[in-house]
Amino acid sequence: MPAARIDPYIVDVLMPDLTGHDRRPSAFLVYLFLWHRSQGDRTRGVRASYRTIAEATGLSKSAVQAAVRTLTRRRLVHSLREGRTAVPEYTVHRPWARAKAR
Repeated sequence: MPAARIDPYIVDVLMPDLTGHDRRPSAFLVYLFLWHRSQGDRTRGVRASYRTIAEATGLSKSAVQAAVRTLTRRRLVHSLREGRTAVPEYTVHRPWARAKAR
């Protein structure tokens, strides 16, 4: 996979907000993983199980589950699952990019 350019907002604003304010550094790691897998929002959805994300980030599966809940609540990630046991497809949102475009 080619090197990804990270939007400065992710490091300057989102990282301190998720790690400091929400006290969820795991949410930041999961967001970065999903963002990278979606090629910086160029790919619509990313299919990944909790286990896949946990192995890639070094987090526990329960930490990944909590991180996904936080990201979903904050509307940074949308999760769609075809069935109870299906691997979810995540859509990574960048609300700051839409705000800049206005």
